[in-house]
Amino acid sequence: MGASISGWPLAKSVAEAGHLGVVSGTALDLVLARYLQIGDPGGHLRRALDNFPDTDAAARVLDKYFIDGGKKEEQPFKAIPVFTIDPAEELIELTVIANFCEVFLAKEGHSGSVGINYLEKIQLPNVYSIYGAMLAGVDYVLMGAGVPREIPGILDALCGHNDVRMNLSVEGTASGADFTVRFSPSSYFGGSLIELQLNRPRFLAIISSSILALTLAKKSTGKVDGFVIEKAGAGGHNAAPRGQMRLNERGEPVYGPKDELNISRIQSTGLPYWLAGGYGTSDGLEMALSEGATGVQVGTPFAFCEESGLSEDLKEALIDKSLKSEVDVFTDPKASPTGFPIKVVRLDGTISESDEYNARPRVCDLGYLRHLYKRQDGTVGYRCPSEPVEVYVKKGGSREETVGRKCLCNGLMSNIALAQIRKNGYLERPFITAGVDLKNIGRFVKNGQKSYSAQDVIDEIMGARGRKR
Repeated sequence: MGASISGWPLAKSVAEAGHLGVVSGTALDLVLARYLQIGDPGGHLRRALDNFPDTDAAARVLDKYFIDGGKKEEQPFKAIPVFTIDPAEELIELTVIANFCEVFLAKEGHSGSVGINYLEKIQLPNVYSIYGAMLAGVDYVLMGAGVPREIPGILDALCGHNDVRMNLSVEGTASGADFTVRFSPSSYFGGSLIELQLNRPRFLAIISSSILALTLAKKSTGKVDGFVIEKAGAGGHNAAPRGQMRLNERGEPVYGPKDELNISRIQSTGLPYWLAGGYGTSDGLEMALSEGATGVQVGTPFAFCEESGLSEDLKEALIDKSLKSEVDVFTDPKASPTGFPIKVVRLDGTISESDEYNARPRVCDLGYLRHLYKRQDGTVGYRCPSEPVEVYVKKGGSREETVGRKCLCNGLMSNIALAQIRKNGYLERPFITAGVDLKNIGRFVKNGQKSYSAQDVIDEIMGARGRKR
């Protein structure tokens, strides 16, 4: 669900309806800073900041980023620090508070369950992000795009505000323990938070193979509470096909028998699981339940509903395309700097189109998807295959790795109307991802309307069941 597509308004609506509402945990530090700079419409973030348990820390964030009435349209957003292995204290504080705010608003005013979804691939912010979400009482933590074996143990430790460490994936190192992120909650916020009693959220690993399910169930540092199993039709990032990469006539990865899930092996773990990737219908739910699943995870239909964070013009354009059967979702094996295939929605005015992609100056100034690598002097370096080619090559990266790479970080901010405008006047363009079910979202639009609600999606999926899961 990108960055704040599944934001607190959507997650809250789903949770109030009796289901698990999940917010995206990607780049919430940046989202908070930019929303404050456009004046915090509605005052929601300021209300959340008022409830953060360290009032001094919340005041520092507000003083630094809030602009009453919002910045001028032509004025660039003020930058925030970029994450490194040893991040600035200011950035740690901002990250903890941002995750608190998102979960606080999603949980406000009801007793439903709220989760937060992180990418293991974006390792550097995760321990700070999780702590902030836990301060707000998050019920579930979900994580995919990697092997999040250490996260369950980190959840256990953070319940007691204890120090945590997490091994980092650094290219050029033989051991994952060569470099670590360390976080001591009692060293921040003046130690004022350590008296708070925290509940340990349940942990769901997002996976695409039975082997990974068995590995996580047996070798994680703490309890895994279940799995979300994403098939190739799921939106956003997909696992690469097993074996040698083969492409179809459109240039998309080809998935074969080796990529089929062995549900019985997953069932052998004894843990509940939810199926994802084209299950967002009443028939899909029934099929998942018949396969022993507890339920389904649904993304794409919600991504274009009224409560989602996607810009209204983008919602309207893609709902219209769906109604006209003109949707084109392309599984791009190259676009994402992560190296995973990603489903890209073709739409004029976005960097899915070659003219927009070629017109964009290659800039990497947000850095969430940078790769960590070991320099010759033994220190950690940072590089992204979407950054300027010569810069990437100078850092020891392969020129071939830069071909076709696109800047997801800036594109995802553009999706939610927080696009950066450059000093030369260039306005960052959107980068939209969705699952194959995008072509069918017109089914939710009733009686000539141009939009639909989260409740419309829930009603369609639950069908005759009409019961909460």
